[in-house]
Amino acid sequence: MQLAVTLLCIGLLTISGCANNDRESFIFTADLPPDFAYHAKVMYKPADGETCSVRIEDKPFLGFNREWRTEYIPKSVIPIYRTVNGCRLAVNRIQLQIIGSYGGDTGDIGSDSAAVIISDKVNEQEKGVFEQGESLIEGECQWLFRTQGPLRRLSKGPRCNGIDTHGMLTKGKPFGAYTLDQLPGKTVRLRIKIAVDERPSIKNTWIEFHNGWKRCLGKGMDDQYGFCRENKKDFSDFLMPDGRTCSIYPGCTE
Repeated sequence: MQLAVTLLCIGLLTISGCANNDRESFIFTADLPPDFAYHAKVMYKPADGETCSVRIEDKPFLGFNREWRTEYIPKSVIPIYRTVNGCRLAVNRIQLQIIGSYGGDTGDIGSDSAAVIISDKVNEQEKGVFEQGESLIEGECQWLFRTQGPLRRLSKGPRCNGIDTHGMLTKGKPFGAYTLDQLPGKTVRLRIKIAVDERPSIKNTWIEFHNGWKRCLGKGMDDQYGFCRENKKDFSDFLMPDGRTCSIYPGCTE
């Protein structure tokens, strides 16, 4: 009976956030900007005291939000221990893909990474802190834009960085580190904000004006890089993801 109740609560956690009383699991969740989602790959290794081993073919990992386009659930219940082929495993890493959508086509997405590291020992300066059962990992993503193809269709991708305890951007990706004994029954929350300004992903290909960015012509429309170099007077139109022909970004017309 107790097993049935536990399993029921785990199922409800994913859907409605029932209290996490399972000491064999913790919750990972994320507060992301609109049109963003995450995909998580949870990695495991043999627990302390185990002499067994597992192969990649044994699938010693779990996936969450693989189908994020159609069935995205921000809250995931992460088992701290699993048994695979008779080997008791302990969680040691969550690899996160932060995905942002910027258009209506299937390919109008970009992504960057983040991570949660779990170990027996963690540097005290990096070790996550829990307040009222929750620990916060903060970060910021900035859209970087470029053009592709002979029609110079605009595409974008997010560049994500961590935010330290002083509110400053770090050079690294959003990141959290914990020991195994910190996690049972707790919640780890990733909170990502979006930068106000967007910037070109390749330097010296756009020129910034007071009302936006103009795409340098380069050697012509077939010039995939189209570096401005010394020519900062000749610009090209480009296609927005919605099909509009524009001359300036993020606005379309001057």
